[in-house]
Parts: sequence; C-alpha cells; structure tokens
Amino acid sequence: MKLVLGADHAGFELKEYAKRFLEGLGHAVTDVGTHSEGSVDYPDFARLACEKVLAGEADRAILVCGSGVGMSMAANRHKGIRAVLCTGLYIAKYSRLHNDANVLCLPGRLMGKGLTEEVLKVWLETPFEGGRHRRRVDKMDC
Repeated sequence: MKLVLGADHAGFELKEYAKRFLEGLGHAVTDVGTHSEGSVDYPDFARLACEKVLAGEADRAILVCGSGVGMSMAANRHKGIRAVLCTGLYIAKYSRLHNDANVLCLPGRLMGKGLTEEVLKVWLETPFEGGRHRRRVDKMDC
C-alpha cells in the first residue's frame, strides 16, 4: 500500500518508528515531514499529507502530533478526508470497517511502540464493509 506520513515536532519520534515498521511490512512510505524535533505547526503537515491522498498519490495517510487531536482536526478540514484519532484496536478496526477512514491520527505523547504496531496493522488490514455504511460515508462529503 502507498502511505504518506506526517508529524509535528511532538509526533516526530513515533512517526520515525512507524515509518521503519511500515517499510518493514513492505509498504511504500512517503514522509512529508517534519524531519526533526524542532517546533513546527501541525496543520502544515496535515495539509501536505492530505493533498497526497486526495491526489491519489497515496492510498492513506498516517499523521502524528502530541495528542493526535490537532492533526485530526486539521485533516478533517479537507473534503474527502475521513481522519480518525485512534488510541486502540477497536477504533482502528471500526474506523475502517464502518467509516472508511483514510487518515489515521496517532498521539505521539500517549502511545507506546507496541500498541502503535498493533493499531497500524489492524487499521491497514481492515477493509471497508460498504453496504449501509457506504450511504453514511457518502453523506459526509456533501
């Protein structure tokens, strides 16, 4: 799968870990930054990643900031983006199964590496169920 990753300074460390993990699983990863722990503004990196998803240059995006909240709010400003703030396996599964989430937002200051690996695997492996959920998802882009 083609993935794009982005983070602010608070999410930098977890983004770097996730990048290595995802590449190890065989995914093609584009990193839009940030590339250090120097202070930056999360909306800039959310925009860069979302633009790649919307242009078809990536299948999905993974965004990381301190709490995950800022990235999810910034990403969801883009029509066609369905970003989810995820801190566990249930949300990872059902955000894909029922909501066809195309952006995963993680809290870099709150999640350990083990849970991050499990969330990434579940989110990437869970297909969209479609059916009645398609109708509901379509209503979000009006």
